[in-house]
Amino acid sequence: MPATIGTAPGKIILYGEHSVVYGRHAVAVPVSKVRAKASIFPRPDLKPDEIKISAPDIQLDCQLSGLPLEHPFAKIFELAKENLNLDHFPAFDLHIKSSIPVAAGMGSGASVSIAILKALSSFLGKPFSSEELSRLSFEVEKIYHGNPSGIDNTVVAYNQPIFYKRGAPLQLLRVHTPLMFVIADSGIKSSTFDMVEKVSKARTDAIPQFESFFDRMDWIAIEARKAIEGNPSEDMGSLLTQNHRLLQQIGVSCPELDSLVDAALKSGADGAKLCGAGGGGNMIALVNPNSAGPVSQALQEAGAANIIVTTIQEND
Repeated sequence: MPATIGTAPGKIILYGEHSVVYGRHAVAVPVSKVRAKASIFPRPDLKPDEIKISAPDIQLDCQLSGLPLEHPFAKIFELAKENLNLDHFPAFDLHIKSSIPVAAGMGSGASVSIAILKALSSFLGKPFSSEELSRLSFEVEKIYHGNPSGIDNTVVAYNQPIFYKRGAPLQLLRVHTPLMFVIADSGIKSSTFDMVEKVSKARTDAIPQFESFFDRMDWIAIEARKAIEGNPSEDMGSLLTQNHRLLQQIGVSCPELDSLVDAALKSGADGAKLCGAGGGGNMIALVNPNSAGPVSQALQEAGAANIIVTTIQEND
């Protein structure tokens, strides 16, 4: 029998990391050049609920029944069973592969969760909607990140650029002109959970100052939306760099990320900033077809572990 496959893209946050956790706006876009893929192979020769999971990227090869209840994959199956009103699953093998860097700010956890949920619900003949995929994967995000904003699961589930505010109705973004970005990996793994906790603790000791930082990030995200939708009052590149300087001030950048941001700006990028929780992971640079090559080369020379060039296309 053929496999049932679910896939999901990676993501980058263009504006609003960390401030989005505190009720401010953020802008995020999917990155289709990297993806998670879940493949289900039926095993009619086995008993119900005999499910083998293979995820070589994280050195996992086991039976579902062997996972602890608090494991993200166990949570995915629990949520799927509950929301599909199942007493048991038919037996199958689940293979998971992902080209999304782990612990690098590109939404690998949300993407894998959504790829599995897509494959599971399609295999069982009851495909989840984008809203359901987002809602269910958010519960798994709590295991990965502790206090997630909800932005990762939302942008990955809908696979569209979004203007996001925690608890507010979803707003899809209309991209007026294609946007080209160079994404550079610092090579340093970073825990979103740890970085969110770090910001939370630092904010406790300086609430007025941090609220001011977050308010400024909110303004940047709002202005960036206008620029993306073709009604600019501020320059997108400048907004990126301003956002990075604020992230430096709240303590989530690191020398390696700062070095990559500086290299991108000196080599012709329109703007640059860290991308994701910080402390490592990726940075992004806004470029054009002429500057993409020189910026990519400069980032490699500055020590980037990996380079991705991606374009966010215009939409209606």
